[in-house]
Amino acid sequence: MADPDHSRSNELFERALRVTPGGVNSPVRAFGSVGGSPYFVASASGAFVTDADGNEYLDYVQSWGASILGHADPAVLDAVNRAAAKGTTYGAPTEGEVLLAETLVEAVPGCEQVRLVSSGTEATMTAVRLARGATGRSRVVKFAGCYHGHSDGLLAAGGSGVATLGLAGSEGVPAGAVADTIVAPYGVVPELGDDVACVIVEPVAANMGLVVPEPEYLARLRSACDAAGTLLIFDEVITGFRVARSGAAPLFGVQPDLWTFGKVIGGGLPLAALAGKVELMEHLAPVGSVYQAGTLSGNPLATAAGLAVLAQLDEGAYDSLAARVARLAQGLREAISSAGLEVQVPVFRTLLGIYFTDSPVENYDGAVRAASNGIYAPFFQAMLRRGVALAPSAYEVGFCSLAHSESDIDRTIETAAAAASEVAAAR
Repeated sequence: MADPDHSRSNELFERALRVTPGGVNSPVRAFGSVGGSPYFVASASGAFVTDADGNEYLDYVQSWGASILGHADPAVLDAVNRAAAKGTTYGAPTEGEVLLAETLVEAVPGCEQVRLVSSGTEATMTAVRLARGATGRSRVVKFAGCYHGHSDGLLAAGGSGVATLGLAGSEGVPAGAVADTIVAPYGVVPELGDDVACVIVEPVAANMGLVVPEPEYLARLRSACDAAGTLLIFDEVITGFRVARSGAAPLFGVQPDLWTFGKVIGGGLPLAALAGKVELMEHLAPVGSVYQAGTLSGNPLATAAGLAVLAQLDEGAYDSLAARVARLAQGLREAISSAGLEVQVPVFRTLLGIYFTDSPVENYDGAVRAASNGIYAPFFQAMLRRGVALAPSAYEVGFCSLAHSESDIDRTIETAAAAASEVAAAR
């Protein structure tokens, strides 16, 4: 099947390579693990993006999960336009910050206070600093394959773009920055000493594909933290307000000490949050001595967009989206396996993953094996040629939006059957 015309995107990429490292501002966008050059998006609406050459793609990236309503939702655009007409940033408190924080506190059981920041990396970095300040301890436990942003101490054995590039961490991170970071296998409850300030974990791992933990895993992790006097941090930058309005924690019956949220709560604009109980959050400046600040924190455009999104997300919306994702996952399993390729399509509520392997993936080692067999890249390209855009990395999950229709799901399944047949024939 012939490639669509990408001449304009290719020209833009060549120009970008001269003025931007790797031609992109976030590494996975460079298509390094799937081959070829990236398409440059010119516009987006609902379930679709259109590139600079006019090619339209049914989009399952959805800004890496931020666009749960679909691209350019009218209510969100209206909210942003109205906010922008009053000014784009003030460096002073606004009512929108209060309203968004109140919305998060109301939605998440156990959450009492919120500090708004501009990115998931800021949120997790601040959560770890707060945990250290509150406990007086220095060590941090994370899990292999869980990605918590690009702060130095949390890059060790990260998933997502770090795994895509085949890096254990990053050049430029001194040994001292990770000396107090302990990496454990996902799904295992580590031994915790009295020097461990916090355990940070994705309650559902969504940066090494999609790995859903055993039902009692998070509860056992909670018990281990309680016994050691260690704080438990749930990184819900992906799962928060994506799998349910209250996030993943109540679905497992486990309450962390601190949460981090991002993506959905900013309505597609740069915004994230750290949240927890008052007795912990009051360690943050200006009340306490744990310092954090941000010129654009609580930006009025971002809070307006986030409020416009959250106003449309009730349990019925999540149930509808989960049913859509379940049907898509089942269709992909049948279409791909019928073509002769071994595949796993794990699902957790509104998230799905694709692994080209014959057995379920339970941890980072399994994700690396599945991603290294060379099947995802040609499948990705075969889907893209047919107008369906998946994540350009085998370590990312697929994001369906409420704008994806039943006919869009049907089209995706049919496209996957053709793409899988092409890949199988070439093996």
